[in-house]
Amino acid sequence: MAQVIDRPERNAFTLEVDGDTALAAYRREGQVLSFVHTEVPEGHEGEGIGTKLIAGALDQVRERGERIVPLCSFVRHYVDTHPEVADLVAERR
Repeated sequence: MAQVIDRPERNAFTLEVDGDTALAAYRREGQVLSFVHTEVPEGHEGEGIGTKLIAGALDQVRERGERIVPLCSFVRHYVDTHPEVADLVAERR
């Protein structure tokens, strides 16, 4: 399977799947990425594509020393069920 790629010009992380693209859209404010939408290509739901996409995106966020705000329900669920990434969530002001 392809690699998760940050595409800042699209404000999204992407993952190619059989010629289609899964994406996790975000809004950037400095070192904080607010994830607003996750989309898996039709016909690929339930295959773990979204999980691979978010895991790869959060690995890159961690490597860059950034933080996230999980506004998207899928990302929020991922964070809630993967305590090892809870430290990436930005404190609410």
